[in-house]
Amino acid sequence: MIDIKLIRENPDLVKENIKKKFQDEKLVLVDEVKKFDEEYRAVRKEADDLRNKRNTASKEIGALMKKGLKEEAENLKEEIKKVGDRIVECEKREEELDNLIRERMLVIPNIIDPSVPIGKDDSENVEIEQFGTKREFDYDIPYHTDIMEKLNGIDLDSARKTSGNGFYYLTGDIARLHSAVLTYARDFMIDRGFTYVIPPYMIRSNVVTGVMSFAEMENMMYKIEGEDLYLIGTSEHSMIGRFIDTIIEEDKLPLTLTSYSPCFRKEVGAHGIEERGVYRIHQFEKQEMIVLCKPEDSMAWYEKMWKNSVDFFLSLDIPVRTLECCSGDLADLKVKSCDVEAWSPRQQKYFEVCSCSNLGDAQARRLKIRSKGADNKTYLLHTLNDTVVAPPRMLIALLENNYNQDGSINIPKALQPYMGGKTIIK
Repeated sequence: MIDIKLIRENPDLVKENIKKKFQDEKLVLVDEVKKFDEEYRAVRKEADDLRNKRNTASKEIGALMKKGLKEEAENLKEEIKKVGDRIVECEKREEELDNLIRERMLVIPNIIDPSVPIGKDDSENVEIEQFGTKREFDYDIPYHTDIMEKLNGIDLDSARKTSGNGFYYLTGDIARLHSAVLTYARDFMIDRGFTYVIPPYMIRSNVVTGVMSFAEMENMMYKIEGEDLYLIGTSEHSMIGRFIDTIIEEDKLPLTLTSYSPCFRKEVGAHGIEERGVYRIHQFEKQEMIVLCKPEDSMAWYEKMWKNSVDFFLSLDIPVRTLECCSGDLADLKVKSCDVEAWSPRQQKYFEVCSCSNLGDAQARRLKIRSKGADNKTYLLHTLNDTVVAPPRMLIALLENNYNQDGSINIPKALQPYMGGKTIIK
């Protein structure tokens, strides 16, 4: 959510930003907010003036009563009653206008960074750089679930019976490899100075609306029936929500956190909920990076975070590239974002495995996450998030890049200690 001062002082900037995101249908919201805000401030001033008038008149009534001027005092009381009625009307209108403004402010997109490329959708995202050496294969790489099934590592048929499409059972060495990746990711981030956290897996609605847009919520979140609770789609949600309505001491900044959680997603409208694939699913696990920092430090942390993801995949000998998300592909709260994509030898193309985002002060403004400077003034923090790794999607890249012609899988050196010293899965 942007600062309403921007709409008051520079509505054209807000409109230009909306156009850059190809959301012209939202342009009218800027004018509506401006109009409602002007009325809100006028009504609020009227209410304040009337309260002052009532306070002054109350003192006058007391003075009149002391002088024995009862009739004058009663007349003034009648006048003050009318003032009180008008104050109630003003307060009701204030609340109505506040809700109207907030409804619109929640869907007006954040101001994107000037460096973000302009484009309508993900087809216009821009490659930044490629990392690692692609392994040459002189034999075909099977589909990832075929690889896992031959290693007795996945059971999709049973999952369809118990849960439907988009679920799976991982078994044996594949299940162990899945856990090894997550444990290694945890230790990798701890070694880089991040504090390990396991957060709640459910959050309340006020946290949901604080960390994401309504459109994302509808397409992603599972609601717990009969309760004000949602299953998290990523640990970022509960990790940022942890600091709701908090003033964090400046000398504790930045907060650098790495969190583990299962994630649950409806994936409404998404392509790829397949009977056999595990690329896009309803349930998975993830290791995440979260940073809360001073505004002036957020872009430096953005660079550090995506580089951590690149380094993680390179430590497992998986080639990756970084892709700058264009304006039309940015979620409304994001200032800047890039994807890390892993190389798929089978498809001979890259596919998304991580996403790094700088959300500026959008989440902090919604959730009142602040710090206090040396001048004793409070300010909103910036929040950032980045995926370290999210198996089983990451398993696709790992299996394909380490596949041998006989169907076995080489275990990268970094994972071998987490696999009991095993060097290969047969």
